[in-house]
Amino acid sequence: MVDFTGLGRAALETMAAAGGEVLECRQVLARAGDTVASKALGGAPVPIDWAHYPAGDVYDPVSHAQYFFHVHAPAGPGPAPAPREHGHFHAFLRPRGMPPGTRPLILPELAIADAPAAPVAPPMPQPNQGADNDEFSHLAAVAVDAAGEPVRLFTTNRWVTGETWYAAADVVAMLDRFVVDLAHPSLPLNRWITAIFALFRPQLAGLVHARDAAVMSFRRRRRGKVHVFDDRRLEITSAVAVDVDEQIRRVALALRQVA
Repeated sequence: MVDFTGLGRAALETMAAAGGEVLECRQVLARAGDTVASKALGGAPVPIDWAHYPAGDVYDPVSHAQYFFHVHAPAGPGPAPAPREHGHFHAFLRPRGMPPGTRPLILPELAIADAPAAPVAPPMPQPNQGADNDEFSHLAAVAVDAAGEPVRLFTTNRWVTGETWYAAADVVAMLDRFVVDLAHPSLPLNRWITAIFALFRPQLAGLVHARDAAVMSFRRRRRGKVHVFDDRRLEITSAVAVDVDEQIRRVALALRQVA
């Protein structure tokens, strides 16, 4: 559980503003009979498992944030999706958007993704980027229900997304840089996913640290021929159930309690 009163007023005010943004985007989409999922799917009647929506992903060339939405059954052993889950957004940051000096984590097994470890459908490469922008980091995934409401946040092992692995402290520093300010495929959708990362930042930071703890624990216990980042036995590395309205309520309560 997050101690909201320990976050400080500035952080709480940022979260409160993000909560208002999420609610506004929800209303704007609902007026048109849409949800964040339907806007990402672009009217696809039956989503294809593992396909990226929208095609080519959403990439902001200013912030270098990237995301896609998809639907699929679990790829291997591990916790199954929550019963209410309709699909999930995978969010990334590319190197040019990272804090200066950020470098991949190097273990004896190596953290940088290579072809044998690549997943079936990694994030789409973006045009005119160059090799220096390829070692992207997966920040987290946002699972939503059929109404487009977030129900779970989770992180994954490297093989799931084909990412390059960065230490938890570096990934946490990337969270505030996940900003998608584009009209494509939907301005309310892009505002929504940006605000979700601000509203749930404490939980996301905790998940990233729990991700590293889970990976290192798995590595110590099950070292073998397959190194930890490519081990299909470890898929979901951390997860937490979330509720937008409850988060907003708790932030408002904490704001009344802090100086």
